[in-house]
Amino acid sequence: MAGPTGGSGPDLAGSDKVNMGFIAAIVAVATIGGLLFGYDSGAVNGTQAGLTAAFNLDADGLGFTVGSLLIGCAFGAFFAGRLADVIGRRTVMIVAALLFLFGALIQGFTGDHTLFVAARFAAGMAVGAASVLSPLYISEVAPANIRGRMSTVQQVMIITGLTAAFLVNYFLAKTAGSSLGHIAGTEAWRWMYLAQAVPAAVFLVALFFIPESPRYLIGRGKIDAARAVLTKLFGAEAAERKVGEISATFSKDHRPSFADIAAKGILFRPIVWAGIMLATFQQFVGINVIFYYGETLWKLAGVSESVALERNILSGAVSIAAVLAALAVIDKIGRKPLLVIGSVGMAVSLAAMTWAFMGAGHDAAGNLALTPTTGMVALVAANLYVIFFNFSWGPVMWVMLGEMFPNQMRGSALAIAGLAQWGANYLVVQSFPRMADGLGLGGTYALYTAAAVVSIFLVRSFIQETKGKELEEMTG
Repeated sequence: MAGPTGGSGPDLAGSDKVNMGFIAAIVAVATIGGLLFGYDSGAVNGTQAGLTAAFNLDADGLGFTVGSLLIGCAFGAFFAGRLADVIGRRTVMIVAALLFLFGALIQGFTGDHTLFVAARFAAGMAVGAASVLSPLYISEVAPANIRGRMSTVQQVMIITGLTAAFLVNYFLAKTAGSSLGHIAGTEAWRWMYLAQAVPAAVFLVALFFIPESPRYLIGRGKIDAARAVLTKLFGAEAAERKVGEISATFSKDHRPSFADIAAKGILFRPIVWAGIMLATFQQFVGINVIFYYGETLWKLAGVSESVALERNILSGAVSIAAVLAALAVIDKIGRKPLLVIGSVGMAVSLAAMTWAFMGAGHDAAGNLALTPTTGMVALVAANLYVIFFNFSWGPVMWVMLGEMFPNQMRGSALAIAGLAQWGANYLVVQSFPRMADGLGLGGTYALYTAAAVVSIFLVRSFIQETKGKELEEMTG
């Protein structure tokens, strides 16, 4: 499988000229998109009873309403990846910020289901755009030997957003008595969406204070503008050298296009297939069942709404700790070892969850009920599963998608990988309610266990290490 070439470029991060304060500020702004990505993905977790009651939804209708965000994500990731090469990384993020803002307001206020789904689709486009553009943008401004840590901040913010949504949901539901209760005349579940408008507005304003990606600027022939950004990032001497190195990686006869990722006989170049594999298996292990349906999952396991929301908060807290651990080691031990460790850990913890739910009984009302022993096994295994995911596949997949492709094809390759990622995400989320009914939680988690086992062999066979490599060294 084609990948990065051997060797590494100059250690820009070790230079006194590197403006780490400026880089940190850029990363902070870019990753607000990750915060909104996480919040929008997690907000629905506590709103499902409200959605069902307000719009009279059955299981399929609820699945579609929840999943409409993910359909938007697939479109957003695809078009953002391509538009990033046409109008710029920052410009597309500004459009995404507007979609976040209006999507939150409409979802919180509308009483029309069609309009709600349309707003959720628009918000999904913003999530999809942020998911691919934040790591892409960060990878294009950060020095190679700290690029993994800088890009991992995106996942920290995603999980922070998820956890913030869980906390907001919990306290709003507690204040109102339940998610169906009222605060200031409006149902609590609607406030869960409206709360997102504040960080969305902050994101929109902050984006006007960061520069465009220098690699995009060079790809569009704007050499002087790129040199100015690189000088502010790395100093004049390093900037002049980087302009030459980056320019050499772009085709002289055409600007970046989808033709750059095509290959005869196999549709895409091998490196693009590797990205698709990473993107889809990150979802096939079932992680977003925990994030999107966590409350429903624990209710199926026989606990109350309040306890279910508390367990969501616990999952969010351990997720943040796991991502911070990944941030500390990703540039030391590399991306591929983290992926393998995560796959093994997820396979074992998912197997334990499968065992716990396979042995579950039912109470007098017919609800699923775990014994104290199996309940504890399920709780511990679920949190271990979340830890292993967020120590590995959670951050590493996005880091690698932002850095593994050559400059000439990065936007187009990310469009395809992002489409695959969110398509897989939608498939998993849309199928979960029916799978839980038909196969039970035990059978459903057995399938996720199998995917985790398969991912071990796929990573070992098809993924090349990118640690410490300059983006200009990536080949496809």
